[in-house]
Amino acid sequence: MPVYIASQALFDGLDSIPFVWPILKTLPWLAGLYILKLIFSGASNTSERNMHGKVVMVTGGTSGVGEAVVRDLASRGAQIVLLTQHPLGDPFIVEYIDDIRGDTDNQLITAEQVDLASLHSIRTFATRWIDNARPRRLDMVVLCANTITPSGGKLDSTSEGVELNWQINYLANFHLLSILSPALRAQPPDRDVRVIFGTCSSYSSGDLLHITQPAQPRPGSKPAKSQPKKAAREPTQFSPGNAYATSKLALATFALAFQKHLSSYARPDKSPMNTKVLLADPGFCRTPGTRRWLTWGSLFGLFLYLIMYPFWWLVLKSPQMGAQSFLHAAMAEEYLRGEGGWMIKEVQKRQFSRDEVSDEVAQKQLWEYSEQMVQEAEKRGAEQRAATKRHEKEEKEEEAAVKEMEDYKAKVGKQAGQKKKEGGRRSKKVG
Repeated sequence: MPVYIASQALFDGLDSIPFVWPILKTLPWLAGLYILKLIFSGASNTSERNMHGKVVMVTGGTSGVGEAVVRDLASRGAQIVLLTQHPLGDPFIVEYIDDIRGDTDNQLITAEQVDLASLHSIRTFATRWIDNARPRRLDMVVLCANTITPSGGKLDSTSEGVELNWQINYLANFHLLSILSPALRAQPPDRDVRVIFGTCSSYSSGDLLHITQPAQPRPGSKPAKSQPKKAAREPTQFSPGNAYATSKLALATFALAFQKHLSSYARPDKSPMNTKVLLADPGFCRTPGTRRWLTWGSLFGLFLYLIMYPFWWLVLKSPQMGAQSFLHAAMAEEYLRGEGGWMIKEVQKRQFSRDEVSDEVAQKQLWEYSEQMVQEAEKRGAEQRAATKRHEKEEKEEEAAVKEMEDYKAKVGKQAGQKKKEGGRRSKKVG
């Protein structure tokens, strides 16, 4: 067919081909859209690494960029441990794992229930993971879990009293890695171990002033005895954008501090520390979190999003393209050596746009602040769980008492009925 059209155009002229001029006018626009799509899609990972036998722990691996990372690593033979808030018997997680196993031909996909909005749930899982006489193998931790409050949304907190953006995007990662740190340091010296943080360029607009420069009491004023010192100081001004950016800035600061924490450990075998920390920025992608932000969390916003979907399809990356920086951070050989703490964006090393993330004083203040916040939040959570248990115990005791009373009434009623019958028989016998 193409040869026939070309020959017709050559011998009979272009005008002999139906609709030729509208087609020729449209081709440059299609070519331009194709070029723009390539530009907005970003760079692709070209690094390769044998992932067979590697144990990879992933948060946020059931949707968006995290799902794309899980599928790619699983297709390369990695053993994936998904940390998910869903119960392990939930039909969604069961079908999801079966789907990945079938698509990647990899049966080494498992899940652990870990609610990142609960510090108690994180501690329960992490302590169980490291509670082995022989440390369990752990080659990689990929932290993709993420949340964002839509523009115009209100402050939301976890049951332990921690702001949700701060908890999911930062404090959960701090708590998890703080407990898993011994397991990472105990890996054999010849093993390539990597911890990959999912970050975002919005961290450049965050601030940690409520931590690094806390409000000072006025001269001559004394703190009230009835108000104990609190670690969970509130930011100077809350907005959804600031809360998200601040959590990402804290995450980047902690990532570099965690690399120093690992590197300062003196191994018993005198070998250098082999765990490297990297930060991967996927860019702007068509993920559930981005859609939630763009739609303001409303039905009207979702309607506008659907109308403008061709535009979003053009300028936003697919989750698969957003995963390329994560895959590069996971597989590139250049990260085997060096001090760690690299930022990866568009499959290349990038410099941090904020100098504060490398400030050791700020890192120390953030670490101490986070430890105190975890301690107080877990204490609040423990009190809440104890109160819930007492309430449940009281309800069970009340139910048992009611049932016992009902059984007693039924027994008394039965005995009364039997006596009435016996009295009736006796009267008849006497008559």
